[in-house]
Amino acid sequence: MFNGDFFTFLKPKNELEKIPADKSTEDSKPYIPDALWVNCPKCKRMILATDLDDNSRVCTQCNHHFRITARQRLEMICDKDSFVEADGDMVSKNIIGFPDYNRKLAAAKNRSGENESVITGVCTINGYKTVIFVMDPSFMMGSMGTVTGEKITRAFEYATENKMPVVAFTLSGGARMQEGILSLMQMAKTSGAVKRHSDAGLLYITVLTDPTTGGVTASFAMEGDIILSEPGALIGFAGPRVIEQTIRQKLPKDFQTAEFLRDKGFVDAVVDRRKMKDTLAKLLSLHNIEKAAVDEQPAEKEIESDESI
Repeated sequence: MFNGDFFTFLKPKNELEKIPADKSTEDSKPYIPDALWVNCPKCKRMILATDLDDNSRVCTQCNHHFRITARQRLEMICDKDSFVEADGDMVSKNIIGFPDYNRKLAAAKNRSGENESVITGVCTINGYKTVIFVMDPSFMMGSMGTVTGEKITRAFEYATENKMPVVAFTLSGGARMQEGILSLMQMAKTSGAVKRHSDAGLLYITVLTDPTTGGVTASFAMEGDIILSEPGALIGFAGPRVIEQTIRQKLPKDFQTAEFLRDKGFVDAVVDRRKMKDTLAKLLSLHNIEKAAVDEQPAEKEIESDESI
């Protein structure tokens, strides 16, 4: 086409390239689901989301263990259809009138789909009957409030009364500051329940996951007869930056990791998530834990609802 002193060559558009009159440029862009690929925070590689799920949410390249919800954890550990939840209707309240706490609670419930930061109940693990509780990172980072402490205490009391072992998966940022001293009191409350369970000669296994910190570490998380951990989990009371500022020293690179604590004797073993169920079952078998009867096995029949706490 001739236009004044210049020639303009226009390539006719293919019909497939033309944008319909009722479509905007934004609408015409190809749709790529956000959840199709996941970026590993450790090795920075992109992982197909389906591959990550098939691998128990463990990076296929560097073995990084992604955080998972309590429900995902229960599905991995408990025998199919064996888990019976207890106290699922218990909810936290703004007991000291902390500003904006009601909104934070509502947001946590909406985000996680749970009423509290811990799920408790009974299940079988490769047929072995046990009480189990799992903390959830999506509910205020598993912080320990009064309801969290009450649910865990009830779980131990039920286990003591029924002579059952307890398996705990801990994950927490510590005590919930919005509940003040009442939150800190849960450290003593849960520890007392653990002691009564131990005095009855019963087994308690803890699995420390990333992160297990603060008041949870200073109470029931580190009181297990056997303490396991997932690879790379952050475990400690105060954060490394707080410790460095206090002692005025540079900490080792792997300080407060599961592997560091294993080498120092605070953790008995670091176990890959994909082997965790079989490891727990083996430990339960070594301690002569009762197996569910044949007609109670998940493949045949669900655990009766009257076993709930």
